[in-house]
Amino acid sequence: MDKLKDLFESYTGQKVTDTEEINSSGSNRRYFRLKGGNISVIGVVGTNVEENNAFVKLGRHFIEKGIRVPKVLSVSEDGMRYIQEDLGDDQLYKLVSHGRESGEYSSYESMLLCRTMETLPKIQFKGAQGLDWSICYPEPAFNERMVMFDLNYFKYCFLKATGLEFNETRLQDDLERLKEDLLKDEGYETFMYRDFQARNVMVKDGEPYFIDFQGGRRGPIYYDVASFIWQARSRYPENLRKEMVQTYLTALKGYTQVDETVFHERLRLFVLFRTLQVLGAYGFRGYFEKKPHFLASVPYALSNLRKLLQKPFVEYPYLNEILTTLATMPQFNNIAEDKRLEVRIFSFAYKKGIPVDTTGNGGGFVFDCRAVNNPGKYEHYRQFTGLDPEVVKFLEDDGGITKFLDNVYSLVDTHVKRFMERKFTHMQVCFGCTGGQHRSVYCAERLARHLSDRYDIKITVSHRELDIERIL
Repeated sequence: MDKLKDLFESYTGQKVTDTEEINSSGSNRRYFRLKGGNISVIGVVGTNVEENNAFVKLGRHFIEKGIRVPKVLSVSEDGMRYIQEDLGDDQLYKLVSHGRESGEYSSYESMLLCRTMETLPKIQFKGAQGLDWSICYPEPAFNERMVMFDLNYFKYCFLKATGLEFNETRLQDDLERLKEDLLKDEGYETFMYRDFQARNVMVKDGEPYFIDFQGGRRGPIYYDVASFIWQARSRYPENLRKEMVQTYLTALKGYTQVDETVFHERLRLFVLFRTLQVLGAYGFRGYFEKKPHFLASVPYALSNLRKLLQKPFVEYPYLNEILTTLATMPQFNNIAEDKRLEVRIFSFAYKKGIPVDTTGNGGGFVFDCRAVNNPGKYEHYRQFTGLDPEVVKFLEDDGGITKFLDNVYSLVDTHVKRFMERKFTHMQVCFGCTGGQHRSVYCAERLARHLSDRYDIKITVSHRELDIERIL
């Protein structure tokens, strides 16, 4: 952290006055928001110099090509740390959370998703122009080794772990044929993002900006389309999927001639490949690393697979047979409802009573915020709530709320982890104060952000006295 502060102070001429660690979404890289004066940047601590170098050089190349990515401001001498432009907190993944939870995307959410897909061809084609592929990490191109790594990932980390009996020789024959078909486009000169997903898109001033592209390389355009539109837990309705594909195709025609029939055939093949790779990842993280929320994602990936298998892959008969059996295994059959843990977080006024647990479980926490210094006793703050920056600053400057919440986080984290392991579906956390306007509202918001950054769970925040409810 000290070296990041040195980079900040050397670049800006300002002292760091505030730091905050940001969720890394499973990456080993660590991200921090550093502030000083009226300047805010994102500091990154990597684990691999070559990977850091790939991000820095790719980012500079993309900016030259007019692609919206964060500007790298300064890099440490050892290459292990750098600071970059702060794009804010509006991650696309969070902005479309209501659609993901309900399966019904609003016109605004659909617009953001289509706008992102409209920008993808620019990254793939302009991003490839004049690019030195040797900077890509760990491989300069999508190749035979990469394909077989991912197909074996599926076979050994997922398929074998399910207990399904299969003839490995026959399966390997089909996987070899699939590999050859995937590599038919090997003459491409386009950039493959590789981890193109909603978590890696930030929205600033209504436009998508792109992050975490350091694993990109020369590769086929279909991979990124499949990764984004067939992301397992996104639950995109079929009409929205078609709209995103068509939006992409319209933009693609500005860069190359397109035979739509061929495009759809190739895309279907990459959707299959990407689904197998994702199942391998879920199997490794779930069966071997014992992280239950990855196993909870398996039924969503298999739901995609079932739809894909409605038109059999006749060119890979044994693989098709195995996947059909896999998709009908009882343990993966029920995703009629989202089985993730739902945490309902309330703010309330004690004089109006503690919120009732409508789930019937009767579990959770009620935290009393009244020991924290109350902004409501000052005339200036009575017009505001815990959602307003004036109250946020008052509470954080006082400092008592931070210690209070540190204890809350420790208690709630322990329960959330245990509830997820035991496959509980509901938990309730309530924050009470005198009027339900300031301290309790602030605490509810901060806990929601804390949990959202760390766990794949459903979160509903209800400010009872403000008559506000939202889903994260």
